[in-house]
Amino acid sequence: MYKLWATIVKDVRILSRDKVGLTFMFGMPIILVLVITSIQNSTFNLVNKNKVSLIICNRDTGTLSTDLIHTIDGIGMFRLVQVAKDQDAKAITDRMHAKDALLAIVIPPDFSYQLTTKAKKLAGKALNSFGLEGDTLHAKNGNVDPLTLYYHPILQESFRRSIQGALYSALQLVESKQVLRSLYFAINEKTLPDTLENELLNNRIGINEIPVVRDGSRIVPNASQHNVPAWTIFAMFFVVISLGGSIVREKSSGSFIRLKTLPTNYLVALLSKQITYLGVTLLQAAVIFAMGVWLFPHIGLPPLNMPADLSGLFVVSFMCGWCAVSYAICVGVFAQTQEQANGFGAVSIVILSAVGGLMVPSFAMPGSFRTVIQLSPLHWCLEAYYGLFLEGGKLRDVLTNIIPLFVIIILIHLLILLGLKRKKLI
Repeated sequence: MYKLWATIVKDVRILSRDKVGLTFMFGMPIILVLVITSIQNSTFNLVNKNKVSLIICNRDTGTLSTDLIHTIDGIGMFRLVQVAKDQDAKAITDRMHAKDALLAIVIPPDFSYQLTTKAKKLAGKALNSFGLEGDTLHAKNGNVDPLTLYYHPILQESFRRSIQGALYSALQLVESKQVLRSLYFAINEKTLPDTLENELLNNRIGINEIPVVRDGSRIVPNASQHNVPAWTIFAMFFVVISLGGSIVREKSSGSFIRLKTLPTNYLVALLSKQITYLGVTLLQAAVIFAMGVWLFPHIGLPPLNMPADLSGLFVVSFMCGWCAVSYAICVGVFAQTQEQANGFGAVSIVILSAVGGLMVPSFAMPGSFRTVIQLSPLHWCLEAYYGLFLEGGKLRDVLTNIIPLFVIIILIHLLILLGLKRKKLI
């Protein structure tokens, strides 16, 4: 026991001198959590709070184009910038290149006339289907010239689709309103009352959104719930920079040879490193979680809601830290130089993070990645954390994620022993 304690003290002293490693293990994850959470929180609030600038060039002189503009404004997604109707495409795109707006819509001439004609034609067809006399000769084809939507290339396709859907909804509302007016006028020979129009068009069925959680709570997960656990795992696995390099330095400096001459086994030294760096990973988790709970609300970010099962949180953090430390030791055992350990360790963690769902949600990955995802230990770490933070589960609910993680840890330790035996270090 004394030998183990002395080895732990030695490893702590070595770790305290590794300024670069401490920066990677604590400074970089804190910055990542702050930056990524801020960006994703802004993305979550984009529709509700931050409006996208939209240039509108209305070349129509009728009233329906004005109705369309009011309807688009009522969506709440856009900050409208109206320009003169005689501006050409170059003038509009020049303003977009200058980042005055990311979107622009050109309403074509005769939009109101064409839409009114189409509405009357549809109303006439409806009346004829009811056995009533309706006029269907107001237009040759009943088509309306399409609107032109300019968008800046920096807008991703998913966001463009949501914008396009919102604009289609606005167009559909204006068109439906005009069809109703035409039908009402054809039957009653008077204009549709505003109150009836509002009842017919705005009487929508509500949608209750309920998160599926195990503890029965109705707390909606925020950006902190998604990002803090993910980047805590990333921080844990980045101990490979310090721990992997430390093992390589011991091999290259001859420390392994000296340790073999001592009346002890090198496995004691490995156990010491595991205990020391496991403490580091748990401290990383404590620091990042505390930052999410107490710091985030003071800098405008949503607070991190801790899970109810704190004992389960400790067990999951322990298993994640143990896996991270084991992986770092494995890299250090097989690497020949410190550059190899640092380079391979850092790149492999980024790859495992991407595959494991830390950077791209696993549900958004193609089906061919399903098997590959399960090979990443970071995937099981993330699923276990999400089971506690997002689903409100307890330790028994995340055992299906902890057990595969434990199997991966055992396999990593077998690789470590195999590597030590091949290098005749034990």
